[in-house]
Amino acid sequence: MSEEILINVSPMETRVALIENGLLQEIFIERHNNRGHVGDVFVGKVVRVMPGMEAAFVDVGLERAAFLHVTDISTLDEDGFEIRSDAVKTIQALVHEGQSIVVQAAKDAIGTKGARLTTQITLAARNLVYLPRSEHRGISQRLQDDEERERLLALLAECLQQQPWTQQGGFIIRTAAEGATAEAFIEDIRFLKQLWSELEQRIHGSTGIRTVYREFPLYMRTIRDLITPEVEKIRIDDSESCEQIQQFLHNYVPELTISVEFYEDDSPVFELYGIEDEINKALRRQVKLKSGGDLIIDQTEAMITIDVNTGAYLGRRNHAETVLKTNLEAATAIARQLRLRNLGGIIILDFIDMLDDEHKRQVQRELARALEKDNAKTRITDISPLGLIEMTRRRTRESLGQILNDPCEVCAGRGYQKSAETVCYEIFRGIIGVARSYENDVLLVVASQLVVDRLLDEESGTLSMLEELVGKTVKYEVEPMYTQEQFDVVLY
Repeated sequence: MSEEILINVSPMETRVALIENGLLQEIFIERHNNRGHVGDVFVGKVVRVMPGMEAAFVDVGLERAAFLHVTDISTLDEDGFEIRSDAVKTIQALVHEGQSIVVQAAKDAIGTKGARLTTQITLAARNLVYLPRSEHRGISQRLQDDEERERLLALLAECLQQQPWTQQGGFIIRTAAEGATAEAFIEDIRFLKQLWSELEQRIHGSTGIRTVYREFPLYMRTIRDLITPEVEKIRIDDSESCEQIQQFLHNYVPELTISVEFYEDDSPVFELYGIEDEINKALRRQVKLKSGGDLIIDQTEAMITIDVNTGAYLGRRNHAETVLKTNLEAATAIARQLRLRNLGGIIILDFIDMLDDEHKRQVQRELARALEKDNAKTRITDISPLGLIEMTRRRTRESLGQILNDPCEVCAGRGYQKSAETVCYEIFRGIIGVARSYENDVLLVVASQLVVDRLLDEESGTLSMLEELVGKTVKYEVEPMYTQEQFDVVLY
């Protein structure tokens, strides 16, 4: 599989696109005036303890207080290491209001919810994740080759024994470490140990709320986290960032022969592969399938629903085969849309009903296969008797739509607005109410052009009857700034 990374750097924002076989799979956006905080380490202050929620709110200097759940709090021993215990502790036993606490952002603020915090600090390098307060050693579940897993775990243990590290700490081997050498591990360990030593000095020197560590900028995180042997080329339109990426690759993954190209063409780098068009498509509710079917994607506060329709696709065989082919194509498209739109939380997939159990298994296997490339953790259930698959996808940052869109001022995010007919009937009720309360002979209705046009055309007969009923004359005025739902009935 051929992969390419396109990076667009501007004074306002940085955008990164991951291309697989010429098709956009993921898009990452970081606006410089609103950078995310996942991975950042803070010295914060507990401002409120919520026993009923078994959680606390912590001021870490962000716009909203961040959320710290009891399950994300570790008890430390005298040496600053996590104490493993099966005993269940309450939030009051672990923190108190006014307490200074070292935390790390696990999730960014999303919508009305503040950032999610943890006291279980982790620092990431190319091949390893360092757990400075733990003795745990593990390996990414995405590395499925048993022999390679055993080799990497043994290699890590050997590297830790060879070097006179003053403090061990825990490590998790990342998916990117596949095929890594002892030198690569030692380089990562040295970097992470030095980084933690610097952080400890900042933490101990802090007297108030403070950010003690900021994650790498987006383009560097991308190179650290997304570079695999499948990536053949990186194109970036900023010379300084290009040099930093080249230096990083030279230092940490010299074995990979990746072409890093400073993009100097007149046309924007995101014009390659039609990235801008793909982003605009990813903001739409409907996704067209090649077969003629479609997906309808609705994102709400509680969950995301995706409905699969056959659309214009009739098929050349029987109905069951038509449904199976559409569902199989939809399974692949759904996995791509989840990555592209960065949709997370609870997701309900409504596939077209299938009677054949083998067809159901095929669709479920295809969905699981398509999700294997997703870096976000996912879980899926079997197809229910109603033809639904329930799944979850880990959400750490806002979705593409939340980053690029604002709720509509006209419909307040509903996706719909009242029809002109409905607004006319509301105006009629308003006229009756005002006529009963005041003695004026003339009333004025102020509304949008479409509503006034309907009042004077389709509803003209009703208006005449209404004027006779209330014994008053009604005049009309168009207000260009009014939305379709806005109107006023006032004295003239």
